[in-house]
Amino acid sequence: MDQANPFETPRTYSLHRAEYLVGLAVTTGLIIAHLGDIRWVPAVVLFLYIDVIGYIPGAIAFRRSGGRPISKAYYVLYNVMHSLITQAAVVALWCWLIGPEWALLVIPFHLFGDRGLFGNFMKSFALPFEPVRQPGYLRLLDDLGIKHPKPVGHALDPVPVGHVPVARTSARSELIPQEESR
Repeated sequence: MDQANPFETPRTYSLHRAEYLVGLAVTTGLIIAHLGDIRWVPAVVLFLYIDVIGYIPGAIAFRRSGGRPISKAYYVLYNVMHSLITQAAVVALWCWLIGPEWALLVIPFHLFGDRGLFGNFMKSFALPFEPVRQPGYLRLLDDLGIKHPKPVGHALDPVPVGHVPVARTSARSELIPQEESR
């Protein structure tokens, strides 16, 4: 929400996703407008390689883990492959080596779709690889008086990779002076 509070409420998260839906709409329009100009074999490969490298290995590891932490390498693969910076470099390299072409539109189409439609952004080591409601976030929403988002169901309760035990003193108690006992 800001530099001092780098988290999102359900409302700001929805607004953030909406911005990517605009990008998805633009790329979809361009794909439709240039349907006949797209080389479909490279387009399909470019669309799929992001998840083949960046998502599927981590999703398999997560499902096989039985709720235990998985390697941080899966998070790094996901974040690198789903980075607009990485994919811009791929597009630039493609344009330099092969030449610009309409098939490249599937790269922003993929990333904008992941973020706008599915709400998938970068993955934090502090959270499970797949979406799981975190009690700390739910408490934060309670403190802010905000309704909880819809639950995401999993058959297991995974432990985050970078799990840090909760400190005994809360940040709130440090910010609010306690009354002296009489």
